[in-house]
Amino acid sequence: MRKQMLILTGPQGAGNHLWSKMFSLHPKVYGWKTLLENYWEPHRFNEPFAEYWRDPGKLSTFDWSQSQHYFTSISVPLGIPDSDENPLWEPNIKSFTRHVENQGIRVVTAVIGRDQNILTHQQTRIRSKPTRSMFEQQLETIKSPRFLSYELLYLYGKEYLKSIALDVNIPVAWDDPRLDDILADDPNAKYIHSVDSNELDNGNRKGIIFKHKP
Repeated sequence: MRKQMLILTGPQGAGNHLWSKMFSLHPKVYGWKTLLENYWEPHRFNEPFAEYWRDPGKLSTFDWSQSQHYFTSISVPLGIPDSDENPLWEPNIKSFTRHVENQGIRVVTAVIGRDQNILTHQQTRIRSKPTRSMFEQQLETIKSPRFLSYELLYLYGKEYLKSIALDVNIPVAWDDPRLDDILADDPNAKYIHSVDSNELDNGNRKGIIFKHKP
């Protein structure tokens, strides 16, 4: 059986750590196991492939005998200073993928998404400005990406994980009891507030047709 790797990526703030827990739960997956013991860890020190993202050429020295299934995650940008002038570092997804494939590993890349308004608020709070465009510049270089939804994960939980297990190339522990604790609190909630009324409310109740606004 050919060895396989799932690369998880997406814009900063889209839930990289959350999804890393999802895909590291299965005992047969070589993934970010220490993250399962903590709510959050810095990628630069703890993610098992962190040093290889910095220098993908080192992947030729990695011990690929440890598993049949590998998982790694990276956000773009990453909050690691690239230089004194540039406080953000942009990992090269295409280069990393090429070096993994050169080792005979089959690669599938999953792209995570989150509500665009929440992303703007989160990135501005953490990085002082929206950074989604930095990831979108690399998106077109990803071959046949699988897209994953932060909102659907919280809405449907295990059933959603069960469905995406068909799209990724590593085992997914969609029935792991730890999922209940991991998904207990939805971080989106702090960005959401209720709306007292909307102009379509009465139309929805009474079946009134509304024309497009000019």
